[in-house]
Amino acid sequence: MNDSYSSCARCPFSTKERLCFVGNGKSPSTCPTLDNDLIDDVRTEYSDPSIREFARQASLQEGEGYSGRGQGITAPKPSKPRILEIVEFARRMNYSKLGLVFCTGLSREAAIVESFLSDKGFLVVSVICKAGRIPKEEIGVKDHEKIRPGTDESMCNPMIQAFVLNRAGTEFNIMMGLCVGHDSIFLKYSEAYCTVLVAKDRPTGHNPLAAVYTLESYYKHLKDE
Repeated sequence: MNDSYSSCARCPFSTKERLCFVGNGKSPSTCPTLDNDLIDDVRTEYSDPSIREFARQASLQEGEGYSGRGQGITAPKPSKPRILEIVEFARRMNYSKLGLVFCTGLSREAAIVESFLSDKGFLVVSVICKAGRIPKEEIGVKDHEKIRPGTDESMCNPMIQAFVLNRAGTEFNIMMGLCVGHDSIFLKYSEAYCTVLVAKDRPTGHNPLAAVYTLESYYKHLKDE
């Protein structure tokens, strides 16, 4: 464990005895919960009414994602798919205009999601990743580096996706299958809060944890690459 930076993923203590979960709990020296100055800074940020309310509603949504609450620590059971939680959270925040950005490979799924959200009463502004039709050559991609060399290939354009939604004044933006890196650009330029409905992972059918769960078996070769 690094002796200078937080490494919560390598915490040696069980959840029920960690300082971040219980008072007088255990922690390594790098535990962020030990940093009172940091916690004070965070509390200052949460004192902003808009941020505080967003965080409060997110916590309420988290709780209502379970059934059987109040029946003992082992009773709560997950009860809502993410797409429904997005709808409920948007309603909690009184949002009426949602943004939807998606990969061209998920066009069919995006149409289903847009229809679903519209049926729930939201105005949906959607933007595909290839909007703008800017050739990959403009950002320095060589022909042999394209997915299909020898063809006219447009770049994925998360910046224009963000700009379109910003101009439309969307209040909450939903991401569906943006590539690694492209999602980062969209998050950087989006003026509204964002959430992820689909994380792209082509060979696993967009289920990134499939590879994580099988790192000791089917995907063991990834460790050696």
